[in-house]
Amino acid sequence: MRVLIIDDEASIRRTTRIALETDGHTAVEAPNAARALRAAEEEPFDAVFLDVRLGQDDGLEVLQKLLKARPEAAVVLFTAYANIAIAVEAMRRGAFDFIPKPFTPEQIRAVLARIDKSRELRLRVRSLETELARVAPPVDLESAEPAVRRALDIAFKAAPTQATVLLLGPSGTGKTVLARQIHDRSPRKAAPFVTVSCPSLSRELLQSELFGHVKGAFTGAVADAAGKVAAADGGTLFLDEIGEIPLDIQPKLLRLLQEREFERVGEARVRRADVRVIAATNRNLAAEVQAGRFREDLFYRLNVVSVAMPGLRERPADVPKLAQGFLRHYCAQLGKPLRGFSEGVVSSFARYPWPGNLRELSNVVERAVILADGDEIGIADLPEEFSPGEDTAAAVGSKVPLDALEAEHIRRVLSQSASLEEAARTLGINPATLYRKRQKLGLR
Repeated sequence: MRVLIIDDEASIRRTTRIALETDGHTAVEAPNAARALRAAEEEPFDAVFLDVRLGQDDGLEVLQKLLKARPEAAVVLFTAYANIAIAVEAMRRGAFDFIPKPFTPEQIRAVLARIDKSRELRLRVRSLETELARVAPPVDLESAEPAVRRALDIAFKAAPTQATVLLLGPSGTGKTVLARQIHDRSPRKAAPFVTVSCPSLSRELLQSELFGHVKGAFTGAVADAAGKVAAADGGTLFLDEIGEIPLDIQPKLLRLLQEREFERVGEARVRRADVRVIAATNRNLAAEVQAGRFREDLFYRLNVVSVAMPGLRERPADVPKLAQGFLRHYCAQLGKPLRGFSEGVVSSFARYPWPGNLRELSNVVERAVILADGDEIGIADLPEEFSPGEDTAAAVGSKVPLDALEAEHIRRVLSQSASLEEAARTLGINPATLYRKRQKLGLR
């Protein structure tokens, strides 16, 4: 590593440099703040050792200037035992760690090992984010539809604030992508963005997933777990499908929103968490309140800023651009240089009701790219429902409502699928959503 040593005592600088160079690191010395900041501006450093008492300079002020100049550097404080409280405050402001004076070479090695581990984890996270961006298709949030532009305008105005945001709309409309965009446009963007999928776990496991648990709290709790709320401290907690959260967990969530307090399962200790909550649901929460399945006070706590994302069939002008974006992504991923869609495909996409929304469009384009043999995607590369027979063609010509077309499409997919889960995957929606649609439409 390249290490900057900042201390007004020459003996401390020399001792530290010898310890570093013995282990193969490169060290640069600075006796005061001015020299240190000049060195930091001229070249990058992996680590900085900074004395809390730096002559006439305030170590905390120097820390802030260093982190502004080199935010990637890990700053470690040298401090006498009497100044440990100051060192702890420095860590709160962004310092990596502190070493009390007098220190040993082994303490230097230990803290550098932690810095190296932290740096390795950051690189792994960046690598995973890059891989995820390559594998997961991008969703273009720009829109030609006024309703979508209004929704995005509300979301992005709320982003820089601390307000709780409630994202509404059918499954597959991009609510998770929008939640991430709100986080990335907020002052918390450098902190964690943590997702909890509310319908994916049982009541017991969901409570543990959210708030954590202590060892022995329930069968299988073989060790303490911090939980997603603690993991999101300082950042954003995204509660996906909040309408599915069990009634007996709702008061605990309300307490987190109101008081910023929570307790781990099996523990009486009250903990605090600084989290900004974004929630999403495809349910009508006001109707859920009326039915007694959702607490009214929690609903109003969540519904500070609500953003309604329209379904894809309500934004026909966006379909061609979105489809082209998915096409570019899957062509690059699969190494197939397709030039676009045939006129028949474009017309078919315009007629289709898209019950699975963006997720279904992505799935259809991915399948088509895999199957395409020519230089463009044709009707033959699409699922059967995009090649209408006489009855369906006549129905389209007769201006049958989109609801009827959606019902017919869901009926066909269900009849051709071995299970509800398989049909849901084909449609690009989750099984719970498909189950509700099937019940509503009277399909079996």
